[in-house]
Amino acid sequence: MDDRLERVIRQQLRKAGKQFEEARRAYAEGRDDPDGNAAAAARFDLPTDDSGRAQIVCRRHAERRAVSVDAEGRPACFESGHPDCEGCAEDVRDGFVETW
Repeated sequence: MDDRLERVIRQQLRKAGKQFEEARRAYAEGRDDPDGNAAAAARFDLPTDDSGRAQIVCRRHAERRAVSVDAEGRPACFESGHPDCEGCAEDVRDGFVETW
């Protein structure tokens, strides 16, 4: 294989690997957010764990999560533009989100 082509392929693979790791890390942080926000969770009348994180069921991944909620009713795992995330934030604000 040509050296330049091999170098370009390696660079692209490294770039893809870094993007994968960033996405994996962001997912893990959203799922296991260590900084709870009890005030926002209480404002939206959500059940909380001992750390003050809201206990919701993620619509996107269909799993139980303990996450912080910001003042606008968005969980820490919220991804703008994703229909499930948008619906979840709406449900939090309306008080109809599934909890555990």
